[in-house]
Amino acid sequence: MRALATWSGALAGLLLILIGGLLPAAILLPPYFIDLPTTWQVPALLLCALVCGPRAGVIAAVAYLSIGLMNLEVFHGGGGLEYVLEPGFGYLAGFVPAAWLTGRLAQQNGMGDLVAQTGAAMAGLVILQLCGLLNLGLGALIGRWEMPLPQLLFQFSIGPLPAQLLLCTAIGVLAVMIRRFLLIEE
Repeated sequence: MRALATWSGALAGLLLILIGGLLPAAILLPPYFIDLPTTWQVPALLLCALVCGPRAGVIAAVAYLSIGLMNLEVFHGGGGLEYVLEPGFGYLAGFVPAAWLTGRLAQQNGMGDLVAQTGAAMAGLVILQLCGLLNLGLGALIGRWEMPLPQLLFQFSIGPLPAQLLLCTAIGVLAVMIRRFLLIEE
């Protein structure tokens, strides 16, 4: 029964991540009216890990990366194996450890309240950011990127971070509500 819950959670998480990538495009407002500085893929992944646990989160993350690397353009800037050489790929690679840590923290005793769920999501976000920053730093060190490092840092880390932190709070609220609805033990 636990395996079924893990796989169904992973499938739900994968669908959330895919839908999260489509949401900015689905909003019918002009970009100058509302410009989302982040996609909803990161919060979708973290929500999956908070509710379904680390196994389902990691399976969803690996499935999403596999789909994107198989030339299906599900990543923010496209897809395919050549996407590994893009500056933003470090953040995508960070999905796996971020999902594991977030899910692991959420399963600890006493982690059922809003502050704990939000903290677990923020810890996952920190891991994701560290993976992305490591990729940007190594790429800059070997001269891989055309853009200067400060511009890349702002585009990929500093710019989206405030919105991602706010979304961590929102998914913390959602996770608490969903966990109570599903009767997940604290």
